[in-house]
Amino acid sequence: MLRHASRASLMMRLAGSALLAAAPAAAHEPGDDAAPADQEITVTGVRQAYRGDFTLAEIPQSIAQIDEETLKENNFLRLGDALDLNASVSRQNTLGGLFDSFAVRGFAGDENIPTGYLVNGFNGGRGFGGPRDVAGIERVEVLKGPAAALLGRGEPGGTVNLVTKQAEIGRTFGSTSLQLGSFDRLRSEADVNLALTDTLTARLIGYAEDGDTFRDSVDLHRRGFLPSVGLAIGSRTRLTYDFEWTRVETPFDRGIVVLNGDFATVPRTRFLGEPGDGDTVARATGHQLRVQHDLSGDWSLLVGASLRDTLLTGFSSDAELVPARQKLFRDGRSLSRQRRSRRYDSRQWVVRAELSGAFDTGTLGHRVLIGADLDRFENDQQFGRFRPAVVGATTTDRAGYVLDIADPVYGRFPLPTPGPQNDRLDVQESGGAFVQDQIALTDRLQLRVGGRYDSVRLRTLNRLTGIDSDRSVGRFSPQAGLVYRLSDPLTLYAAYGEGFRANIGTDVTGAIFDPEISRSKEVGIKLALPGGRWNATLAAFELTKSNVLASDTGNPGFSVAIGKARSRGVELDLTGRLPGDVEVLFSYAYLDAEARSTLLEPNFNFQIRPGDRLVNIPDHSLNVQLARDLTLAGRKARAGGGMHHVGDRSGETGTAFTLPSHTLARIFGEVEPVDGVTLFAAVQNLFDARWYANSYSPLWVQPGAPRTAAIGLRTSF
Repeated sequence: MLRHASRASLMMRLAGSALLAAAPAAAHEPGDDAAPADQEITVTGVRQAYRGDFTLAEIPQSIAQIDEETLKENNFLRLGDALDLNASVSRQNTLGGLFDSFAVRGFAGDENIPTGYLVNGFNGGRGFGGPRDVAGIERVEVLKGPAAALLGRGEPGGTVNLVTKQAEIGRTFGSTSLQLGSFDRLRSEADVNLALTDTLTARLIGYAEDGDTFRDSVDLHRRGFLPSVGLAIGSRTRLTYDFEWTRVETPFDRGIVVLNGDFATVPRTRFLGEPGDGDTVARATGHQLRVQHDLSGDWSLLVGASLRDTLLTGFSSDAELVPARQKLFRDGRSLSRQRRSRRYDSRQWVVRAELSGAFDTGTLGHRVLIGADLDRFENDQQFGRFRPAVVGATTTDRAGYVLDIADPVYGRFPLPTPGPQNDRLDVQESGGAFVQDQIALTDRLQLRVGGRYDSVRLRTLNRLTGIDSDRSVGRFSPQAGLVYRLSDPLTLYAAYGEGFRANIGTDVTGAIFDPEISRSKEVGIKLALPGGRWNATLAAFELTKSNVLASDTGNPGFSVAIGKARSRGVELDLTGRLPGDVEVLFSYAYLDAEARSTLLEPNFNFQIRPGDRLVNIPDHSLNVQLARDLTLAGRKARAGGGMHHVGDRSGETGTAFTLPSHTLARIFGEVEPVDGVTLFAAVQNLFDARWYANSYSPLWVQPGAPRTAAIGLRTSF
């Protein structure tokens, strides 16, 4: 079990490591002209880590941004819903709805832990703190393509960076909101920025949400407090401290069963777990301390540290997947179930430092980025399981912990006591150093070269077997890119990069896996019209990786190596303004993601073959949104709508089970009846389509929500 530090000792540890780490803050936004050396610089804005001082058009990489206003008008409340706005991101299995999991350009990470994303440039998504709420998020950045030479341990398809709302020095403003939604859902939020002095500001953000869901016997309770404190020290230095406290309480829910390809086997509302299991609770407590110092008009230092603790505890009753133990395959209505217990305790700390600047060598201009980071991730998993008996002529329903899916009677049998299945501590320690130089060869042509070296040590202690495994690996990952400006609005780019990610955990025998190695290449064209009237990126890419892992279905909590995988495709992201001042958001992706190795899974009698589709990855995805500002009775208003299409997907590794395609429509609107007060409303899944968010097997399929609506009031000052 991990020990959670007191707040006082934690602050001392963060302060002590601040000078060895990095943080996103800068004197001007990327793309602005650098200030002359003799001009005073006041630190007011933010610049994201790993980015340097570049406009988006100068970066040989596709980057999509989802801003706070888009999230707010759609009333998207979860990170998973926000990521649906970008077609290159695909939903993955979410541990019964208890963590975030997604793939970028067809590649996901380890199925046994949440997808790793960045928070203000720090690794922040690997723990078990529950699905991320969008409260406190200023924008979501989808960083696609070969960036591992800087980011290090991310997926080759890309990663997601969450830019949180920072304390804004010297300003006082705020907003509150209250909304009522379908299924008796009530949510309140507040965001208040208080200028305590000319140089010290506190921003206080909080939310609370309670209600039922469309699933029988499944309710939801969410809380969060996300303050930020900013301090300006002189005219060149800014210190920022962010705190995170969140809590999610909801029953663990594996979804519905699909028997013989019939997605109407049970209603989408039917809960197949056991209400007596109670809520699974996911908790997160996080800290970030960041310092940015502008050395001159050309050079800036960013340093910082991050620490995040998470804890997930609870019980669940889940459908048994092994055919020999599943009575449903015999009579079509008796679902044999396991009962599971979980205590997943994690801690991750990161320290990082980054120096960016510019200089000339003769006629060549250089913009460089030099940095290093240290990362430690502790993953303590205690997992218990009761399994139903092998189905036979004399097997009782009690021995199978059976639920009648046609007429469920909850609490029919005493709750079985799970026995120890996995009691393991993984400790991953890694350090990396990176350098990047973008060279202006001519006024139109830029060359980017760089690389990163990572050294990783993984220790895994299995307390049940006594096996203590230890392994250290290291690798250099290069990157290169070209950017050519055809004209003022049009830019061509090409990029190549290699990646390295140490796989965490072991197989059931205690063997540590080889690290995942990836190679990425892409070409693209970018459009950027003055004033942001139109911005677009069209890209084609191919990604490969080896030593890919999948969950060991016969041994929960462990993984199996499935070899190599490849993903290639084309994507188009576009934002702009049509005649009549109609704003448009458009995102399309074609993905061809497949296995490139052969694997036989003896427990479930399936085989992975080269060419098999990767699970939960659609060939085609599309998201379109139109919106327009209006005037109603002399008052400001706004209305819009959107459409989200996802093609059919593989619903289970190594079989022909397929999730059908779906198309969802949404509408939203708001009006300001009096100054400072906004009435808003949104409807998701307008035509009440039946759809499926993700799947692990035909017995674990997550149904999507039916038509849902919300209406609320928002005040601002």
